[in-house]
Amino acid sequence: MPTGQVRSPWFIFKCKIAEREWGGLDLTHPLEYTESMITVISLGGSIVAPDRVDEGFLGDFRALIDEALRADAGRRFIFVTGGGGPARAWQGAYRAVCGGGTDAEADWIGVMATRLNAQLVRAVFSEWCPDPVVTDPTGPLSFEGRVLVAAGWKPGFSSDNDAVLLALRFGADTVINLSNIAQVYTADPRVDPNARPLSAISWPDFRRLVGSEWAPGKNTPFDPVASKAASEAGLRVICAAGKDLPNLRGILEGRPFVGTVIG
Repeated sequence: MPTGQVRSPWFIFKCKIAEREWGGLDLTHPLEYTESMITVISLGGSIVAPDRVDEGFLGDFRALIDEALRADAGRRFIFVTGGGGPARAWQGAYRAVCGGGTDAEADWIGVMATRLNAQLVRAVFSEWCPDPVVTDPTGPLSFEGRVLVAAGWKPGFSSDNDAVLLALRFGADTVINLSNIAQVYTADPRVDPNARPLSAISWPDFRRLVGSEWAPGKNTPFDPVASKAASEAGLRVICAAGKDLPNLRGILEGRPFVGTVIG
């Protein structure tokens, strides 16, 4: 840690949560923990590569982030990519060939899909991202640029959980979760016509909605394992439609937006 830098009690509390849940974070490497300057975005694979890569979205997303970085010299971003269409397709092929297979193997396939997407996103932001893709959010890493890109780590949870870990590590109090849904609903709107969108929900109520168990390919607004960690650490999560970039601009600029605030 840089000489003279003081960690806040809130940051220390979050590290204690991480110590219990994930075996500890490597904090021996000097990193900047400036809460207000780092924005963590869980970038759902469903918006990067729903079936194939959405080049139009990536171009527009890069333009928006580029504008934000040039407007504020102190701003930095961490993007954590999901697996999207490639993860579902390759996991489905594995399960079909192997008669179901195991969740651990399916999870590893999903992890590798997130890394492919992350490498693409890192290349798109190469002007701002000189560091390699992060594949272990608890290990040694550098953040020399103004964008850092991360991918899945290991089986047992989705890349949402990696976003939570990086928020803990870098002192961010919010994770912006961008996916193919605009808001969290009271129930699955695909099966319940009475389901209502929510602008805000508490962590206990949200965790009752999504349950506590993770399975590879599970489709929830935010991973149950990540939800537990975020809840215990006091993080806030904003769920919003990833492809609605004017709405994302509103989130980044602190203006009204359509989405669900959890916590």
